[in-house]
Amino acid sequence: MREYLLTIALAATFCFLITPFIKDLAMKSGAFMQLRSRDVHTSVTPRWGGLSMWLAMCLTFLVVNHLPLVGKSFGRETTGIFLAGTFIMVLGALDDIYDLDSVTKFAGQALAGGILLLHGVQILWLPINGIYTLPANIGQLLTIFFVMVVINAVNFVDGLDGLATGIVAICAGAFFGFSYLLAVVNGFNRAGAPSLITAVVIGICLGFLPHNYHPARIFMGDSGAMFLGLLLSAAAITLTGQVDANAITNQRSGSTLLPLLLPFTVLAIPLLDLGMAIVRRVRAGRSPFAADSEHLHHRLLVMGNSHRRTTAILYSWTAMFAIPTVVAAFEPLWVAVLVGIAIFGFSVWLLKDSWENRHSSPKKVQLMSSG
Repeated sequence: MREYLLTIALAATFCFLITPFIKDLAMKSGAFMQLRSRDVHTSVTPRWGGLSMWLAMCLTFLVVNHLPLVGKSFGRETTGIFLAGTFIMVLGALDDIYDLDSVTKFAGQALAGGILLLHGVQILWLPINGIYTLPANIGQLLTIFFVMVVINAVNFVDGLDGLATGIVAICAGAFFGFSYLLAVVNGFNRAGAPSLITAVVIGICLGFLPHNYHPARIFMGDSGAMFLGLLLSAAAITLTGQVDANAITNQRSGSTLLPLLLPFTVLAIPLLDLGMAIVRRVRAGRSPFAADSEHLHHRLLVMGNSHRRTTAILYSWTAMFAIPTVVAAFEPLWVAVLVGIAIFGFSVWLLKDSWENRHSSPKKVQLMSSG
């Protein structure tokens, strides 16, 4: 565990120190976001946060490769994740400048999934009526689909300063805890790509967040959102490949589903928001891909929540799905339920406090909403 904590600390430090230089480079290169009517920020802000994350990951890999335990995590799968992550980051960096069309980005995401397949990162089985081994072609298609869904879910939630960064950090933290505890409890190898990748993701998110939290001085952009989404999806897939599902005890048999379920439970809020947006736009006779200002974070802002409180509420909702899911894999269900209730109670307190503040100062809220 100490080596993984060191990995997190290194990734966070590198990302924090590199980001200011990338911020200046992004402005000089034209990788910045102009103001739009649906945006909540009020000044031109550079993108390319993904570039600083990628550089931090590279430097972290160079150091931890020499550690006794974590160094054993480097192999064919980790190489594939690095190459696919590099490709998707470059694609996102180009999109941050030139605003590539959706077809090009979808094709690039599928190609990144193909790079993972070439290096053995593939969904091999599903817990259906026991353990069902997937045919190779079905597993390959499912792998690419899974990668694209997670990438776009992360990209979709990137709507407020620090929102996607924090949500991904919570997701990676929950996934790291699950993968590490699964190895400890069931006697699996603690050195593996899932734990290494999620530890790096936690670190780069923590290092980037001070620059990205409201008011943000730099955005992660598509370069960061797609990069983080790919790392999360790849970590989930590699865990299914390393785990012998039949070796897991019957008492914890439900945990065989978690490697693929956890990313969706953690990203439940953005996925729900995405589904609601598609239905809303189609019913209004618009394209399901047409942007609007009616997402969950917009509605929370209109309710009178500050930018930071809205982010905290969405953090708590994410944790409410993620943490109990992991707890349920190792503890009795009632413990997971209590954890979920406690987190839910905290989110309710945040909403209640903002509601009371709104009604106690209606003039201030009206001014905020009109801005």
